[in-house]
Amino acid sequence: MIKLSSTASEEIKRLIQSQSQGGAEATFLRVAVAAGGCSGWSYRLAFDSKQENEDLVTEQDGVKVVCDPQSHRMLNGAEIHFEGGLQGRGFVFHNPNAANTCGCGDSFCS
Repeated sequence: MIKLSSTASEEIKRLIQSQSQGGAEATFLRVAVAAGGCSGWSYRLAFDSKQENEDLVTEQDGVKVVCDPQSHRMLNGAEIHFEGGLQGRGFVFHNPNAANTCGCGDSFCS
């Protein structure tokens, strides 16, 4: 399972509310990985409203999180946090399946 910190959940709900055009209840967070980045795989976060039959679905703190099976194998047990501070704001992945991560934290190798 992919976990969201409370700060990540709150920020996702805020973003869904401010950006949703089809109604907040129809929007969920899609978490995935894609080939690329400086370490081999990069993290992807997007809002979506179309769920595939094979998608794995969880709900945490009122946020529906959806992940395809291939990405889930690389992200199972990962935690997503939202951090904000003087150096910037953004979502940060803590992935126990990553053998190495790049300096910026946006990509990893497994």
